[in-house]
Amino acid sequence: MAIFLTGSTGYIGAHIVAGLLEKHSERLNLLLRAQTPVEAEARLWRALQLHLDFPRFYEFLRSRITVFRGDLTDTRFGLIGEEYQKLVRTTDSVIHCAASLNRKSEKTCLNVNLRGTLEVIQLAARAREDHGLRRISHVSTVAVAGHRQNEVVHEDEAIDWNRSDYDPYARTKKFCEHMIRELLPDVPRTIFRPSIVLGHSRRAATTQFDMVRAFVLLAGMPILPFRPHDRIDIVPVDFVADSVVALHQKEKPQHEIYHLSAGTASQTYQQLTDYLAQAQEKHRPLYLPILERPFAWLDNSLAQAGGAIGYGASLLKVFFPYLVWNTVFDNTRVVTELERVPAPFSEYCYPLLKFSKEHNFTYPYQEWPTAAQEPAG
Repeated sequence: MAIFLTGSTGYIGAHIVAGLLEKHSERLNLLLRAQTPVEAEARLWRALQLHLDFPRFYEFLRSRITVFRGDLTDTRFGLIGEEYQKLVRTTDSVIHCAASLNRKSEKTCLNVNLRGTLEVIQLAARAREDHGLRRISHVSTVAVAGHRQNEVVHEDEAIDWNRSDYDPYARTKKFCEHMIRELLPDVPRTIFRPSIVLGHSRRAATTQFDMVRAFVLLAGMPILPFRPHDRIDIVPVDFVADSVVALHQKEKPQHEIYHLSAGTASQTYQQLTDYLAQAQEKHRPLYLPILERPFAWLDNSLAQAGGAIGYGASLLKVFFPYLVWNTVFDNTRVVTELERVPAPFSEYCYPLLKFSKEHNFTYPYQEWPTAAQEPAG
């Protein structure tokens, strides 16, 4: 039997796959978009090389991973007959991590997040009917809490259907949670809601740069349109992935919903910029909250331009509402149950910034080794 996992080539998903392979013994059923088996394996190697060297990856690929080539949004993932039945028969539990984070496209979010989650639910229901399903875990987002201001949000208070959402991503992820509860009421389930996932607490290298670009842009500005004592809830990806792995594998987690966040320990803008200024031997920025609206207008205008400036501005435009809401998400549940707190962003933000700038916001991927270099087997 195996754990069926979606989103294995994504940033968080790859960390979860690596954690399951290194710390547990179950087989993994992975859904990947690819035209050929060779392309699928190459995509997986690209995603996991941040975590594993090639010999170790190749060993896992041949001994514990089954790749199903399909598409999350296709009926039965586009798998034909016996292949889909094999997936059903061998799936013991589900971790649904795949999602579209395209906050500007409602069409993409509807297709990937809603249609894709429905296909995952149907697979889970068929596995349950065939032999039983141990658990389904869904990686959601704190953004399901909708418009907030100056709050500490607890898990059971986050979703309010009368509250407006920031964007299509938040809206569809909120409904994904609802579908899992309504359509799989008798299956043990765990909902994980990460906050802003940025960097790794123990290494500088990253393969995810969109939010980093926005962070670097802000870190280089002499004037910031924020209130210096506002908190920003940033959590390292290793804390998120380790929590998902540990609680999914736990026989009886204490709760259904967990905020994977920095919680009330979230740092303020001033704490972060003071640290970065010291690390870079630069002057601290000046905070002028009165400029929030003019800054948002200017950023929106620049986002229409091309080139690096337009791209950076468009990224900042997407994340800007989450930067000014001064809202954090209580993480008492996960911290208490796992007896671990996430590393403060100030402890690893400078190495992340330095790595990203030195590598021009690109991870130095290794190509698949030639046949002569591949391990025997």
